[in-house]
Amino acid sequence: MVAAPLMPKATAVWLVENTALSFDQVAEFCKLHPLEVKAIADGDAAQGIKGLDPILTGQLSRDEIEKGVADPNYRLKLSAPKVRLPEAKKKKGPRYTPVSRRQDRPNAILWLVRNHPELKDSQIMRLVGTTKSTIQAIRERTHWNASNLQPMDPVTLGLCSQLDLDMEVQRAAKEKPVVTAAPGATLLPASETTVEREPEPEEKKAPEELNVDAVFAKLKQIGGKGE
Repeated sequence: MVAAPLMPKATAVWLVENTALSFDQVAEFCKLHPLEVKAIADGDAAQGIKGLDPILTGQLSRDEIEKGVADPNYRLKLSAPKVRLPEAKKKKGPRYTPVSRRQDRPNAILWLVRNHPELKDSQIMRLVGTTKSTIQAIRERTHWNASNLQPMDPVTLGLCSQLDLDMEVQRAAKEKPVVTAAPGATLLPASETTVEREPEPEEKKAPEELNVDAVFAKLKQIGGKGE
């Protein structure tokens, strides 16, 4: 984009009145049409506009004007600003919705509320370009046309892009706290339930202590003899 001086018409008025520059040179520097500059010189245009000195404002130097007066084919160059101001960040406002699509916004809001309940009202407002009261009315089924509303994808309706919708859904998922399930009884995996287990060996009974007197008494009975 070609830079133009501040207040180009006021600058053109001053150059016409105070220099011998040609109309083409003034028109080229001020980004105006040569006929408009000629009308300014004839007094038919820019009446009541006070001339602005480009030398005082630092937009043009005297040497540059002298070069232009000496050579009619020379094109004046705008002086570089001594102080560079940072560009103001463009504030992103609410999404503009064409008039032909505004009647579809309630249907899109209903679709978002049903399919993405994690979205906040502010996110729906950014996607569809609606108001918080409208979203609340659709949530509570108090909208004036609630009985005729049908959920419709806002991307299909052209109210937002799929990229914007995905970004808002991901942002809502990150902000949503993770729900941890309460510990409880769970089923064993199939790998454990289908394993054949060997039967546990039976416990061996400890041998009973021998009664020596009883053994000898039995032997005496069998032998029939006493000691």
